[in-house]
Amino acid sequence: MTRTPSLSSPAQRGRGTARSAAEGPRGVDPTAIRPKVGAVILAAGFSSRFRAAGGAGATKLAADLDGKPIVRRVAEAALASKARPVVAVAGHARDAVEGALAGLELEMAFNPEFASGLASSLRAGLAAMPRDIKGALVLLGDMPWIESGLIDALIDAFLVRKDALAAVPLHEGRRGNPVLLGRGLFGAAMRLEGDEGARRLIAALTPEACVEVAAPDASAIFDIDTPGDLAAARRLRARGP
Repeated sequence: MTRTPSLSSPAQRGRGTARSAAEGPRGVDPTAIRPKVGAVILAAGFSSRFRAAGGAGATKLAADLDGKPIVRRVAEAALASKARPVVAVAGHARDAVEGALAGLELEMAFNPEFASGLASSLRAGLAAMPRDIKGALVLLGDMPWIESGLIDALIDAFLVRKDALAAVPLHEGRRGNPVLLGRGLFGAAMRLEGDEGARRLIAALTPEACVEVAAPDASAIFDIDTPGDLAAARRLRARGP
């Protein structure tokens, strides 16, 4: 039987001052300001390849990248975008991940089934979305150079296309991340098992149902799996604008 993920803010766990994403600013009707698309940050994995290759710490997501933990960079990009609410799903090394995100205005969801694979974390994140949300961006916690501009471009393209079920970034002919899942795909995504993400669901869509958005650089296809990737991430940014 699937267990229900727990949802809390960093403040509720004594780690910051975050308020519920559904509350909005004090004194303002949240239904009047809530954006139509949320964001889910998947941050529950084992970091097995990173640690096997000599990486330090319990999780690569808390590793320092130019002064900030990797996953914090992802969260800050999401929070700088139009997406709301922003929910980070923790599992393995929960304390390290929550510590890396301390003080940010986001929600934390804990996935007790993180050992079963990525699909369970995706389910936990989607379950935390408000019922009236039109879609959710799915961000991987190990893709540190994603920027808010790309997230907003995906949201805008998705909302403009009336019949869209998803939106994906495209870099040099290759689809990347984050992906935006419309509510019409939530049911199928909630039935995924093991280490399967939404790639198969998106691949099965017609061109009309899946909006492709040009990514400005390789950040949409760059993730950190090993200490070598972490070094490459620093070089990638050093070459940037």
